[in-house]
Amino acid sequence: MMFDLVIFDCDGVLLDSEIISATMLIEELAKLGVDIDLAYVARHFLGRSYPTVMETIRREFSLTLQPDFEATYRARLLESFETELKVMPHVTEVIADLALPYCIATSSSPMRAAKSLSMVGLGHLVGPALFTSTLVAKGKPAPDLFLYAAAQMGVAPERCLVIEDSLTGIRAARAAGMTVWRFTGGSHLKDRSLDEPEDARPDLRFASFADFYQIAPELRAQR
Repeated sequence: MMFDLVIFDCDGVLLDSEIISATMLIEELAKLGVDIDLAYVARHFLGRSYPTVMETIRREFSLTLQPDFEATYRARLLESFETELKVMPHVTEVIADLALPYCIATSSSPMRAAKSLSMVGLGHLVGPALFTSTLVAKGKPAPDLFLYAAAQMGVAPERCLVIEDSLTGIRAARAAGMTVWRFTGGSHLKDRSLDEPEDARPDLRFASFADFYQIAPELRAQR
């Protein structure tokens, strides 16, 4: 087998959450006079941590955010998740049938990741194999988070398979020396151009987790 570990991103891979987050961010910034669209969010923010997104907004738009902006945004987002958040189709079955260890490496905060996964019935994934960007000095696109996750799981980087949706995440996986597959089935990527710069090209693309074991049958546990 080529791999000893599968590392899943969370938002946009396990959870169809990116479209909810992006839409709400656009709405909140519009109240402050900042006009951006989904394409802008995908290009500049997808796969990055919330502090990095906020710092970019402050810098690019010379915007001073109110002290309660982050707390208000996070609270509204979790409220939306309660009614709108969905698990990606077929991903639960893929995880259940994996023949090798797996973990999650996400730019989300520990609280958001844990709550989001629990909301869609993936609470069993919350635990020692859930790694967030708060654990490393530099988040994606730096390789730190993926390298940290691999080290904690006791696996060499070159033996890891990363499942990512964002160019930021692909860059991080490549910088870590890992194989990376791009999942393109999230609502935030529907009907969008999947332009991939040279430094953010995955080793493989797939649009549905229903195809996961057709692509790599050796990763499926024998029953």
